[in-house]
Amino acid sequence: MTPDSSPAVAAVNLTKAFGTHYALRGVSLQVARNEVTAIFGPNGAGKTTFLRIVSGLSRPSSGEVLFNGNSLHENPEAARTHIGVIGHQSFLYNELTAAENLTFYGKLYGLIDLPSRIKKVLEEVGLASRAGDRVAGFSRGMLQRLAIARAMLHDPNILFLDEPFTGLDQHAATMLSSWLRRLRSEQRTILLVTHDLEQGMSLADRIVIFVRGQIVFDQPTSGMNAEQFRRAYFEHVAGQQGDAT
Repeated sequence: MTPDSSPAVAAVNLTKAFGTHYALRGVSLQVARNEVTAIFGPNGAGKTTFLRIVSGLSRPSSGEVLFNGNSLHENPEAARTHIGVIGHQSFLYNELTAAENLTFYGKLYGLIDLPSRIKKVLEEVGLASRAGDRVAGFSRGMLQRLAIARAMLHDPNILFLDEPFTGLDQHAATMLSSWLRRLRSEQRTILLVTHDLEQGMSLADRIVIFVRGQIVFDQPTSGMNAEQFRRAYFEHVAGQQGDAT
């Protein structure tokens, strides 16, 4: 397989154990370039654990993660320049202002013309007027908007989003929906974890369901309507209690 034909992201037989408790049980998943994959599942199904591992925030107990055919473990910094992450943690520093937070991350990525890039992303998330304010005084919705700006700053071609709409105000939720649809039209690779079946399906090219740390459903959205997916989802998760996070 040539680099150009390799999947953007490949998880190979991932396991994650916390003592005797397994959060992931041999999960393998390939995400094609320019594909939007939505991951669903009950609470504790292993979705967040999986996303943390493939984004380099956590190490698997066993298995491997590849970006464009290259090992995440062997070259994590190269992989991270291509990805943006929006998760439950904002990865922001309370003692810094919004602009200072973005400056810190922009320098990590070695961005050129950083002030203009910061101005642009703050305008996109509706926080331009709060650029000089310390993050400690931000509401939950504002923090999430700034986290989106952080993830957008280096214009990544691979995005990992873990319940990105949680805690957003209406303005931020509308902005994020618009942003995701724009990125989808630009053919970025997106891996989205969400509980919202309709919203996830409307954005995705492919749907994956996790139950008890394993993939139990993996199909393209083409040829499937929302009601068919809803039935399939509840058939797979009915009576299941997740063992992971």
